[in-house]
Order: sequence, then structure tokens, then C-alpha cells
Amino acid sequence: MKKVVVIGGGTGSFTVLSGLKHHNVDLSAVVSMADDGGSTGILRDELGVLPPGDVRQCLVALSDSSRLMRSLMNYRFENGGLGGHSFGNILLCALEKVTGSFEKAVEEVGKILSIKGKVLPVTTNKVRLHMQLENGKLLKGEKEIHLSSEIHHGYKNIYLEPFPKADNHAIDEILNADLIIFGPGGLYTSLIPNLLVEGISKALRDTHAKKVFVVNLMNKKGQTPNFRVSNYLNEIKKYT
Repeated sequence: MKKVVVIGGGTGSFTVLSGLKHHNVDLSAVVSMADDGGSTGILRDELGVLPPGDVRQCLVALSDSSRLMRSLMNYRFENGGLGGHSFGNILLCALEKVTGSFEKAVEEVGKILSIKGKVLPVTTNKVRLHMQLENGKLLKGEKEIHLSSEIHHGYKNIYLEPFPKADNHAIDEILNADLIIFGPGGLYTSLIPNLLVEGISKALRDTHAKKVFVVNLMNKKGQTPNFRVSNYLNEIKKYT
């Protein structure tokens, strides 16, 4: 059976995994840990946990459980103290606290959802994404970068703080893959953050896997205007 590894985060990985799970392949998802917006950001700040949102989406995508269970994981409370939070995010955070390990929490939720494959955080270090623009402005956090409309004027640097090491299981999956799928997703918020983790770029260079880059259908205003496929590819090559 061919081993396929999908690297990214959020809706892009969800879409790719949702399709691939219907094929006879050994699937793994390596997920960015830079998310700090919405429910995920609040839970990170208040509970000191790793970001659950993108992982939750990948788990739901790979789930072979009932439609009801998948809907439950994505259910978002509309009001009260839990307003804005999804049930799946809360479940992952609670399990991280109970087990003392985010990886173990993801594994247990995978069992509950009868997932086809594996979901792995790219790192288990608690990190924040930063981007320094050409004008000197510092964007702090994935949320600020996602909302920025100034990036197309140029940036000096993008980095994770503190500088993290890759999860060993993620490295192993990449090195042993037959096919690696990168993207689609936010170039600066979902894709490049994976490459900023120590060990990931080297593993991508060392693996014998064929690599596929799924390009976004549309450019992002203020960030990637007028980008061609070659522009996206050149940005990724900088970090690999």
C-alpha cells in the first residue's frame, strides 16, 4: 500500500484528506501548529494548550464514524460562556490535560472517530508565527498575518518563536512516504509555517517521495496579488 503524507493545515488539508480517504492508501496528515485565531487562539491563551483547530479538521476529514459524530466534532456553540468554541476543540484540549500529551489526545480522538490514517502535529513545541515587513512593522501571530493587507509590499522575514524542533513521528512519515502533498492553504499562515520547523525542510529534501504542490484556486488580496504558480513555488523553495 502506498504511503501518502499531506502537509498543511485547516480547510485545505481537510479537503484533500476527505477525498484521499476513499482510496486504498496509507494516509498521514502533518499539521501546522501556528494557528492562534478564533476558538483555537482563546483556548491556547487561557489553557496553555497546543492549537486544536486544524488538527480537529483533519481528524474529521479522515473519520469513518457516523455523520452525527463528525457533526458533533465541528459543532460550534453560539452563545454563553462557550460561545464561539467548537466541541471538537474543547474535547482535544480536555484530553491533552487528562493525558498530559497533545499527541496522545489526538490519538484518542482518532480512535473515537475511527479515522483512516494518522494525524500528527508538525511540532509539539508551543510556537507563535511572526512576520517582519519591509516597512519595519512586526506582525505577531498567525491571525495578524492572515488579516494583513500589506504583505504584498514585501517582507524581510517570517519565523516561529521560540524556534521549534519537528515531531519525530512527522519526520518519519515524510522520510518513508511514497507521495507528499503540500497544500492548498494560506501560503504564509498554513503552508510555510510547517517549513519553519527544524527538521521538516531537511526531511523533504532527503525523502525519495514524489512531491505534489496543490496551488490555491485564488490569490489573496494584499498578500499574493498577481501571483503565478511560479511565484508560489519560489516562495516555498526559499524555505526548503
